[in-house]
Amino acid sequence: MDFMHRAAAWLAGGVVFAASCASVLAAAACLPERAILQHALLAMQSPVAAVACALPRPGPQPIPTTAPVQPTPAPAPAPTPTASPTPEPSPTPQPSTAPQIEDAGLIRAEQFRHGRGEGSISLSAGSIRNSTACADADLRAAVTTANLPFAVELNSDEPQVLILHTHATETYQTWPDLLYDRSAAARTRNTALNMCAVGARMAEVLNAAGIHTLHDETLHDFPSYTESYDRSRATAQEYLRQYPSIKVVLDVHRDAIEDADGTLVKPVCTIDGASTAQVMIIAGCDNGSTISLPNWRLNLRFAAAWEEAMESRFPGLTRPVLCGYRFYNQDLTTGSLLIEIGGHGNTLEEALRAGEFSALALAELLGGQQP
Repeated sequence: MDFMHRAAAWLAGGVVFAASCASVLAAAACLPERAILQHALLAMQSPVAAVACALPRPGPQPIPTTAPVQPTPAPAPAPTPTASPTPEPSPTPQPSTAPQIEDAGLIRAEQFRHGRGEGSISLSAGSIRNSTACADADLRAAVTTANLPFAVELNSDEPQVLILHTHATETYQTWPDLLYDRSAAARTRNTALNMCAVGARMAEVLNAAGIHTLHDETLHDFPSYTESYDRSRATAQEYLRQYPSIKVVLDVHRDAIEDADGTLVKPVCTIDGASTAQVMIIAGCDNGSTISLPNWRLNLRFAAAWEEAMESRFPGLTRPVLCGYRFYNQDLTTGSLLIEIGGHGNTLEEALRAGEFSALALAELLGGQQP
């Protein structure tokens, strides 16, 4: 009886085992190799072996089909901006050499000397060229008085000096080469390049010395050159009406000197190692008829004193004062003079230096503060 029971149990277990194996095999058909083995072990009630089978086994790594992606480097930090200094404004540079000129003329540099003998009145420094019918002794007597015919008030709120330009558009060369353009007029309305630039430099020096100076930049020779002196006279009279304190009226020009062949002559000297235009004062003389200058001797006295001040402080700066039958509106004050700063063969830089030096000497003559 016991045997029969054990046989039936054994037979039932076999049926169960066979059914389990059948289900395992059916499931294994859909699983990969290692999964088949794992499920078989589980079915055979061996979980330890199944876990061991589930652990990864080392093996060769797969070869990538594309290049590995390189990591993107972190961006470098942007530099902290630093404020750059603001450049100082500079004057417009002038050409260092002459441009290509189709019709070029020559320029000749000459330092004019002071004369001696008849027709020339020697001063303690500088001289006067007598271009009148007056005897040299008459002119010499006019300039022997030391005092000026007027007095300037220093550091005054009221103007003492007026600078203007009858021929304001007169200009200079803008390159140092001794060539000029024959087809170009030596005139411009640009006040940074014409006589107004020189007048501005002179006014700056005088004002810095405590001599209240006005500078008029009216272009009296534009658009018409004719009657320029009539227009500048009207300008000066209006200033004198508005400011009766004005003692000195300076009409600042530049000269025009040429040789017979058209070569320009530039009057030049060297001061402090730099090329500088020479200057010439013109003092008119009454001729008793068409030129009425009753106080011409007083103007000549002022001219001689300024000549001496310039030539003694800056040797070579001056040409002889020209005393001739010229009107030039010099009847307006006893301190009315015309001064030629260089000529049209000079460079603007040479003229600006000459204007500065002549103004420094004038400031010293008038008792101004010296730098």
